[in-house]
This record gives sequence, structure tokens and C-alpha cells, in this order.
Amino acid sequence: MTNASGGTLRRRPAQRRSLERVERMLDECARLLDEVGYEAMTTKEVARRAEVPIGTFYQFFPDKKGLVRALAMRNLEAFLGRITARLAQVRLADWTEMVDLAIDEFVAMRRSTPGFAVVDFGQVLAGPGGSVVEGTERLLDAALENNVVVADRLRDLTVELLGAPIGPDLDRMLFVAVEAADAVLKLAFRSHPDGDPELIAECKHLVRRYLAAHLPAG
Repeated sequence: MTNASGGTLRRRPAQRRSLERVERMLDECARLLDEVGYEAMTTKEVARRAEVPIGTFYQFFPDKKGLVRALAMRNLEAFLGRITARLAQVRLADWTEMVDLAIDEFVAMRRSTPGFAVVDFGQVLAGPGGSVVEGTERLLDAALENNVVVADRLRDLTVELLGAPIGPDLDRMLFVAVEAADAVLKLAFRSHPDGDPELIAECKHLVRRYLAAHLPAG
């Protein structure tokens, strides 16, 4: 298990007003990432646009990187929530069929969620389609790469909701699947602003066939 869900904020907001302030700062962070990119974004501008004192910002976030870390975690929680909601609406013949569903939800978030083109679940780009910002490969957890954290959370979800087979094989295969999907989806969105539909389809096919070939059904 990772500890990505802990230590994101300097302190947890105890009151509704504080929670709303944190959410506003995360919202403005996401918008600024789209507008000016990570390097040009400043904590001062985030606080100004969120209409909070700069001192309030530093009560909750240590710096700009900490703010973006919290945004990445919020994105991951939203992604997992969307998958869980979809699974409640459909009946899958096999747990590996979750591949198409998960990729569809990622693509939908990539197209509609502010800031997602710059930071989705950890790794930060200088701007949409830009180079990776150094030092963000382990943004969610100092000890683990971002995709390890994502695979770990997906493992928990598939075991709990879909009865995926527990064991080191599942851990390894899900990590490879997440890495492969990440690479192909990045290519799809470099090729087209909304994601090249043929490459998205290839991503689904690749990951689905990989899991089906290496893991037992059920």
C-alpha cells in the first residue's frame, strides 16, 4: 500500500470555510496551469485569484509543488470515483473489461478537467504537450513513481469491486498496464488536442490483450 493519501496538505481543513478555500486554490491552480504553465504559475497569483491571503495559502501548502501534488491527488480520487460510479451502472463479463471503461474516463477527464493536460496523476509537464518538469516523477509519494501509486489504487479497486486475483502477478501486470496506457495516451494527445481516436482505440486493444494473456479470467 502507498501513503499517497496522507501528507498532501500541511494541515487538514477543519471547517467548511477552510475546505472551500482549499478547493478554490486547487481550482485556480488548475486554471493557471492551462493558462501559463507550471513554471510561470506563482503561489501569489493562485492566492490572489482564489481570494485568500498568501498566509492562508502557506497554512495548507508548503509551496507550489505541494499545491500541484494536492491537485494531482484530487485528480486521481476523481478518476477512481468516476470508475466506481460507472461500475455501479454496468455489468462486466470479466474484470479485465474495466480497461475500456477506465481509459474512457481518463480521456473524458483529459478533455474537460482544467489543468489535467499539465498534471493528471502526478508527473507535471511544463505545459500541455510539453516536457516533463524535473523532480515530479515521484510527486504523489516520495518513495514510489507516480504510476506505481496509480496502479496500486486501481489494484485495490479491482480486487474490492470486481474480484480480481490477489497476488504479486496482479501488482506487476497492473503496473505494466498503467505504464503502457500512459505512454500511448500521451501519444494520442500529442497527435490531436482531443486525443487521436485511433490511438485511443489501440491503447484499449493493447492493454486488454496484455492483461488477458497474462492473467486468469474471473
